[in-house]
Amino acid sequence: MIELIDVHKSFGKQVVLDGVNFSVETGETVALLGPSGTGKSVLLKHIVGLLRPDRGEVWFEGRRVDTMTESQLAKMREKFGFLFQMGALFDSMTVRDNIAFPLAEHTGMSRTEQKDRVAQALKMVGLPNIDKKMPAELSGGQRKRVALARAIVLEPAVVLYDEPTTGLDPIMSDVINELMLSTRRNYQVTGLVVTHDMHTARKVAERVIMLYPLSRLGPGEPQIVFDGPPEELDRASDRRVRQFVRGEAGERLMEMREQAETAGSEVT
Repeated sequence: MIELIDVHKSFGKQVVLDGVNFSVETGETVALLGPSGTGKSVLLKHIVGLLRPDRGEVWFEGRRVDTMTESQLAKMREKFGFLFQMGALFDSMTVRDNIAFPLAEHTGMSRTEQKDRVAQALKMVGLPNIDKKMPAELSGGQRKRVALARAIVLEPAVVLYDEPTTGLDPIMSDVINELMLSTRRNYQVTGLVVTHDMHTARKVAERVIMLYPLSRLGPGEPQIVFDGPPEELDRASDRRVRQFVRGEAGERLMEMREQAETAGSEVT
């Protein structure tokens, strides 16, 4: 369903993606792991055409995304749901209008039809009868669930999750994980999940891809340092993968100390 071929992307002098290759099969849920700054969210933006690669190709359902016109991209994006890291709800709109926004923008549904679809989406995320509330009246977990309802209201083929459990307590994080699993079951969607949460990666993903910062790779080393089922993470031969999974500072702490010492000597 999704394929990236030799994708390169830089912002000025900062190289973020350097020859990234991977594909996602229809109905598969893939977790994208890696330290901050490895380009995980940048990859999501390439998949929906918000960014175009400096070099390489991006494909969706057999069509090349990075050469599409804006009108073609708009039509393609109707097949995607996007759960933003902080929810990104419109503060001036009610819950109902937030969730109905994609329906109003992309369909010819009547107001009554939109209302019914919103009620169905809210029931799906376990929040019936809150459609008249404003985002400011919701807890952090409720906001995330409303954002998920908005992401699935168009019944998309693909849902992109950008840090879906950030800022939530462990119990609410697991509620979101369960909702992601039920979304996959009920809508047969393909999922791509950017996360630092190892519990989320292990629970919702059938496959894990881990990217590593280019600044910490040797010459010619691929940016993807792991691609496999989550149960293989702890047995990975790559020490960097094991350190990330276990949350061990290791060489990163040494690197930070060296940078601090260098900065100190430059100041002196």
